[in-house]
Amino acid sequence: PPIAIEQPTVKMTFGVNTSPFAGREGKFSTSRQLRARLFRELDTNLGLRVEDTDAAERFSVSGRGELHLAVLIESMRREGYEFEVSRPEAITKRVEGVVMEPVERLTIDVHEDNLGAVTEALGRRRGEMIEISYGDAGQVRLEYVIPTRGLIGFRNLFLTLTAGTGLMGSIGIGHRPYAGDFRDQRNGALTASSPGTALTYGLAAAQERGTTFIEPGEAVYEGMVVGIQKRPGDMPVNVCREKKQSNVRSSTADIAVRLTPASRLSLEQSLDFLADDELLEVTPKHLRLRKRYLTEVDQARARRLLEASRS
Repeated sequence: PPIAIEQPTVKMTFGVNTSPFAGREGKFSTSRQLRARLFRELDTNLGLRVEDTDAAERFSVSGRGELHLAVLIESMRREGYEFEVSRPEAITKRVEGVVMEPVERLTIDVHEDNLGAVTEALGRRRGEMIEISYGDAGQVRLEYVIPTRGLIGFRNLFLTLTAGTGLMGSIGIGHRPYAGDFRDQRNGALTASSPGTALTYGLAAAQERGTTFIEPGEAVYEGMVVGIQKRPGDMPVNVCREKKQSNVRSSTADIAVRLTPASRLSLEQSLDFLADDELLEVTPKHLRLRKRYLTEVDQARARRLLEASRS
């Protein structure tokens, strides 16, 4: 008998790169080339689904979890493709009038010192503990049933809460009724307020407000996410600002600017980091986080339209 292929649980939007740096690094960057590559992947990747959308330059791609889609993204960028992707989101379906969502069985190994913070974070994401066992040397194993959407963005937080010492793995176990909304606790982004080249002086000012993702000398554009701040709400920063020159001499201590090394995000961490109004620009050489609408005027207009649609 034929093997039944499990249905996808997570979907993303793949689109043509629309940033100001589009076409600089990739060999394949048009919608025709992107569409041909995605549909060619269906010949060998049986768990993948690709669909056209209302916009000719965007495609809906569904897979069996974040990692499944991340492998496809990494393969395409190594082949020379240049594109942008949206935040992963869980695929819901309606059965007899009830909204159903995919759920996974999550297994976590942590030290008991981190137990409280991890269980609190999973509780906010609608996780349901089904088993807990204590091992040697203070190790604790937790078994959870949690919605797939609750795991989106959790891996990065989990590494932070456990200082990189925790282990986690999950496997899909089917669908259950929708568990309700939960609030995402991610802090606001630091976005570049003007295009140019990042300078040490401007990055030092940005690091007073949070953690930066770029190093001096990197090219940026308006609306590009250059870091994460310490509190909710996005904040524009001018990382291209240079120190004003004057004929007044200063001491060496005033001249030297000490920067904290940039926090580099991997592909999986970048996908976890994304908010609903952000995109990830993928090129063979760079991964750039950016706002969906680059200018502050466009962002304000989008927020007003969203509020109007909700009301």
